[in-house]
Amino acid sequence: MNYKITGDNLQIVTLEIEPNEKVYAEAGTMVYQSGNINMEAKMRGGLLKGIGRKFTGESMFLTEFTSAGGTGMVAFGGSCPGTIKEVELKDGREFMVQKDAFLVAEDKIELSVGFQKKLGSIFFGGEGFILQRLSGNGTVFIHACGDFIEFDLQEGQILKVDTGSVVGWDSTVEFDIQRVKGIKTMFFGGEGLFLTTLKGPGKVILQSMSLSALASSLAPFLPNRQSSGSNSGVAGTILRETLGG
Repeated sequence: MNYKITGDNLQIVTLEIEPNEKVYAEAGTMVYQSGNINMEAKMRGGLLKGIGRKFTGESMFLTEFTSAGGTGMVAFGGSCPGTIKEVELKDGREFMVQKDAFLVAEDKIELSVGFQKKLGSIFFGGEGFILQRLSGNGTVFIHACGDFIEFDLQEGQILKVDTGSVVGWDSTVEFDIQRVKGIKTMFFGGEGLFLTTLKGPGKVILQSMSLSALASSLAPFLPNRQSSGSNSGVAGTILRETLGG
């Protein structure tokens, strides 16, 4: 399977699928496809795995794509401004990602439910209790808000990250939460009360901005129905006075 990732902050990934190949994707992520691509919604793995995917933020049904009559083309995009990254899995490698990060994968990749192992990570990690576990042999594409930053942690190497900024990590990486030291730093440092601690070995992928941070930064600029109504009332009064009525 050949692929090409295009774009800057609104990326899409275009796959070339041969007749003997199959990929599957989260429902609603397909952007365009050639005329010889067939797609079919399926509950991969049965009802229990479908319910498990629902808990991770995905739909119970995933869409499978195959090609008929030669090489086909199909493109996928994320649901928010951000970046797409390919992750190659082989030799038993497993990769954990935040919920909603999965985009599309080859048929031999298994998408299943993963869980936070430590209590602090569950409540303060910013990723929630349920994660997505990716395993198998092949290529999977993930998507998240902002740009990606990658680290290859060595044995025992520690990386401290703002909660919610971690997109994915090898299952060999130890994920934990630590409280920020110092009362003033905790309450006035602007970084929250906790930091995510990642301990190698393994690859870690971070995002430059989380979706929640993006939403918070845009919230003050979104129109408010009540305020917009009062503004229009003031505007109407000024207009009537100007027109002499």
